[in-house]
Amino acid sequence: MSTLLADTSDPDLGLLRAVNGLAKSSPDWLDALVAWVGEYGILLGLAALGVTAWLQARRAPDAPVAVAGLLWAPLAVAVSELANLPISAIVDRPRPFVDHPELDVLVEGKEGTLSFVSDHSAMSMGIAVALLLVNRRLGLLAGVLALLQGFCRMFVGVHYPTDVIGGFALATAVVLLLAPIAMAVLVPLCHALTRTAAAPLIVAGKRGAPGPGGDGGRRRRRASRSSADPDPGEPDEEPARDLAA
Repeated sequence: MSTLLADTSDPDLGLLRAVNGLAKSSPDWLDALVAWVGEYGILLGLAALGVTAWLQARRAPDAPVAVAGLLWAPLAVAVSELANLPISAIVDRPRPFVDHPELDVLVEGKEGTLSFVSDHSAMSMGIAVALLLVNRRLGLLAGVLALLQGFCRMFVGVHYPTDVIGGFALATAVVLLLAPIAMAVLVPLCHALTRTAAAPLIVAGKRGAPGPGGDGGRRRRRASRSSADPDPGEPDEEPARDLAA
C-alpha cells in the first residue's frame, strides 16, 4: 500500500515496539485494564475533571468568564476532530498493525481506519489545555491523564508515537489559536445567561430571572388586585346619598 508515511522511521517504530512489548509480557487482566482505560477510562476521568472545574468556576469572582473558558473545552475538541478529518485523509497512514503484524493489538474494531492523528490523544490534550487556561491545578492533572492516554494508545498497538504527538500538537494549536475568538463570543453569552433562568449554571447561588408565573408575576397580580379593591376604611358613597334623601 502506497501511503504518505508508509516508510516509518526506526525511532518511531522502535518506541512503539518497546511500549507495545510491555503488553506481551503483562498478565491478561492488566492488558484488559489498560485497553479499557485507553478507550474510555481516561475520557471519563477528564469529563469528571471538567465537571469539577465547572463547579469551582461558578464560585469564582469572574464566574461568567471562567465558565466561558470551560465551555471552550468541548468546543475545541469538536473543532480538533473536524480539523483531523482532512489531515487524516491527506496523510493516509494505516494503523501500525497493518504493516507490522507482529504487534500485539488489544483493541478491536480499528481495522480499516487511519492512524494519523490519534483522535483520543487530541481529545485528551484539548481538554487538558483548555482546563489549564481556567484552572491550573486541574489542568495539570488533566495534562497527566492526556500523556497517559498517549501511552495507552501505543501500549494497545493502535498508534505510532508520532500519531500521538500529532494529536497533542493539533489540539494544543486549536485551543490556543482560536481561544480569543471563542472567548469573544462565549463571554458575552455567559454574561447574558446570568440574566435568565439559566443563571445558576453560570454563577453559584444566583437565582434565575422569574418567568411570567414567578414571584414577579405574583407580586404584579397582587398589586393589581389591591388597586382594584375598594379601601375598606372609606365609607360607601351610595348608602350615604340614600340616607340624605
